[in-house]
Amino acid sequence: METRVNIAIIGCGYIGEKRARTLGEHELIVACDLDLNKALKIGKMVDYNIHVTNDWKQAIDIVKVELVIISTTNDCLVPIALYAVEKGKHILIEKPAARSAKELKGLMDVVERKNIKAKVGFNLRYHPALIKAKEIIGLKFMGELMFIRGRYGHGGRVGYEKEWRFNPEISGGGELIDQGVHLIDLARWFLGEFSKVEGSLHTYFWDIKEDDNSFLNLQTKDGKIAWLHASCTEWKNMFSLEIYGKMGKIQIDGLGGSYGIETLTYYQMTEKMGKPKQNSWIFDKDDSWQKEFDNFIRLIEDDQPVLNESLNDAYEALKIVDKLYENE
Repeated sequence: METRVNIAIIGCGYIGEKRARTLGEHELIVACDLDLNKALKIGKMVDYNIHVTNDWKQAIDIVKVELVIISTTNDCLVPIALYAVEKGKHILIEKPAARSAKELKGLMDVVERKNIKAKVGFNLRYHPALIKAKEIIGLKFMGELMFIRGRYGHGGRVGYEKEWRFNPEISGGGELIDQGVHLIDLARWFLGEFSKVEGSLHTYFWDIKEDDNSFLNLQTKDGKIAWLHASCTEWKNMFSLEIYGKMGKIQIDGLGGSYGIETLTYYQMTEKMGKPKQNSWIFDKDDSWQKEFDNFIRLIEDDQPVLNESLNDAYEALKIVDKLYENE
């Protein structure tokens, strides 16, 4: 593949726009959305002419397209991805990648057979505070990790209950599969696989059948626990992740923008215990979308084996989502 990658974006809403703004040196050659005005809007963002269409098959069929970014509603993610893979195109598919683990497994099998590179858009892993947390943990000063507390939420908006996110035929569920899947992915990233999955899903406020709050208790074989809460009755957008080791703690708050200033505070236990040593970092730039895309491009250019770990991460997260929905 040439250094300069030719890209199609399928789904030109809020996330599609974010992707279009973070393509770096690579070239967007087609924008596609059922609402042609959204595709035209993205077309106007670049300083050269691109193909604009509301037919996603037509967009993928363009010979020059090498990479397809899929940022549609959840029900369309796998069908579009399957078509793109069969056409020999690499894919970046937004989280949760499918409505269920079973649905995603079918795509994984085809990706492996076709020797295609695929990535799922879990951009929170690329936020500067999360990258810094990984760095600190890697230095081993915190000791063995014990547990995680995570909260992620927003307050919706007028008419939120009528949006596609609460139509299970389209979304696959409610708040759990929307924001909750991000928390599950981060918890797995830090603690590993979970052998015990428990939780409680509730509908407290919105006039919907699906969950607007999900409370999770996930446990690894060696007893590490992730205590997670995803909510769309938070009213003030918030993100909080606390990672506890035997000798220290990392606290991450905010993601920038409406979620507040992104900060990381590291507390290091002293020999005498008592008040810990403390260091804080403030991050004023969210370049997670760019970092995630650049990471994927390197995977493609380096022609690494088709492990597609990102697809497997989404698959494992969705297995947890499926189990919690099945138990309700």
